[in-house]
Amino acid sequence: MDFSALFVSAGVVALAEMGDKTQLLSLMLAARYPKQALAIIGGILIATLANHACAALLGHWLTTMVSPDVMRWILSLSFLGIGLWLLVPDHIDDAASSKVLDRAWQVFLLTTGLFFLAEMGDKTQIATIALGARYSDVVSVTVGTTLGMMLANVPAVWIGQKFTKRMPIQWVHALAAVTFIAIGIATLLWG
Repeated sequence: MDFSALFVSAGVVALAEMGDKTQLLSLMLAARYPKQALAIIGGILIATLANHACAALLGHWLTTMVSPDVMRWILSLSFLGIGLWLLVPDHIDDAASSKVLDRAWQVFLLTTGLFFLAEMGDKTQIATIALGARYSDVVSVTVGTTLGMMLANVPAVWIGQKFTKRMPIQWVHALAAVTFIAIGIATLLWG
């Protein structure tokens, strides 16, 4: 296991996830189904593992199709783009008209489906593709990005909206943006 890839992936995705639409989805689900925290967390875990494993594999596969110089530019621009994208806050509509579910299995399936779909094309999925291309150990990237998602979303489920009130979300987005931009510049300069 490449611990560098694991820790960088976890940290980058945890920061990128703060205030992201999937974290807002976690908050909404926890508020709507307060007695189903474990089902929500389980759904987040399964959806993230599936989504990020595919994304990391795609990133790794891209490295076999593109020359190292071209890949370095693609990765650099991807990280810079994600960094800038993080400066734009996400919003999610409140699904007030949805039927209240009370069974853990239903909440688990709902969470898994919603999370998998919400993560499609999301900045954390794009980051996972870029990390999969940057590091050769797809398993470390997948475990790291999944860990990062869990680090950001489990507290959102457990303590709800109080979590985001402790630190202004703009600060979290700014820190994540700076991190991605720094990785983009470092990748461009040092490959």
